[in-house]
Amino acid sequence: MGDLRICVLPGDGIGVEVAAAAGAVLEKLQGRFGFRLAAEEHPGGAAYWRETGREMPQGAWEAARSADAILFGAMGLPDVRWPDGTEIAPHLRMRVDFQLFAGVRPVRRLPNTPAVLANPKAADIDLVIIRELTEGLFASRGKGVVIDDREARDTLVITRATSEKLFDFAFDLARRRKAKGGKGLVTCVDKANVFVSMAFFRKVFDERARAFPDIQARHHYVDAAALDLVRRPWDFDVMVMENMFADILSDVGGGIVGGMGLAPSAEIGLEHALFQPAHGSAPDIAGRGLANPTAMLLSTAMMLEWLGHRHGRERLVEAAAALDAAVDRAFADGAAFPVEIGGPHGTGEVTRAVIDRIA
Repeated sequence: MGDLRICVLPGDGIGVEVAAAAGAVLEKLQGRFGFRLAAEEHPGGAAYWRETGREMPQGAWEAARSADAILFGAMGLPDVRWPDGTEIAPHLRMRVDFQLFAGVRPVRRLPNTPAVLANPKAADIDLVIIRELTEGLFASRGKGVVIDDREARDTLVITRATSEKLFDFAFDLARRRKAKGGKGLVTCVDKANVFVSMAFFRKVFDERARAFPDIQARHHYVDAAALDLVRRPWDFDVMVMENMFADILSDVGGGIVGGMGLAPSAEIGLEHALFQPAHGSAPDIAGRGLANPTAMLLSTAMMLEWLGHRHGRERLVEAAAALDAAVDRAFADGAAFPVEIGGPHGTGEVTRAVIDRIA
């Protein structure tokens, strides 16, 4: 089997530690399943910018562009900012430059984790938030204006072309989940009762829904969706929404299953894909061995599955399933109980527990 190339960008803070955990797990999986990934690692992020005045070294951007997949840790530090006060975040530019329009944020309760919600149905939480990543309110990043120090403006952008791709992705995902026993439901989350942009978003959603008659299509206003993600999250399947709305609600999703260290994500386009834990760089615990690597390991499984389907490599798909199962077993056995959720296990212990359970 020929090599596939992945560009590894550990970034800042605990990104470095969880990326190392992913590397150790990938080494075990490659030996077990007989595939080979050629990993090329590059620095970048806020700390690199503070040292060099550049977000990433020369050549790193093109290495990411030309790779078969990007495996990303975390970038950004709270005390490192551009002159306009915004964060050093090259991955936000990657989303636009590489057209990574679909952010995939699974929300699933892992075995033996402390219940955040009191209702026993919380054990059945298994949904996916699809976040549009290239436009929405984030389209104003770097383009907002402050007028005479009295007024600031950012513009929200919704386009038909991107929305159609996004909704087709969401319906297709719901169809694949339905084939595995899922609900076959896509919920469009918007604020169509107030904003013209959101009414347009909903209109395009309804148009694309007609191409997927086997999948239920529903609507939910974003404020009600925030409430119901806490009140009855087990009723949802695939939720699709604008960039900023999903940025907020996907963190709620992480919260209801235990924390952001349990929240994986993928950022997928037609030609490129980036995989990263949904948490930030957490500089307050960096270098102390306390970071929860679970989200990074689950993101790595998402990368393997995507690569396997994209390139017709069944062994990669099998490795992805094995990694997911190993994470579940490690939590179910009590061998992985991260500090983040009140347990005694740090980065290394959780990583070793998962590696030991790869079958």
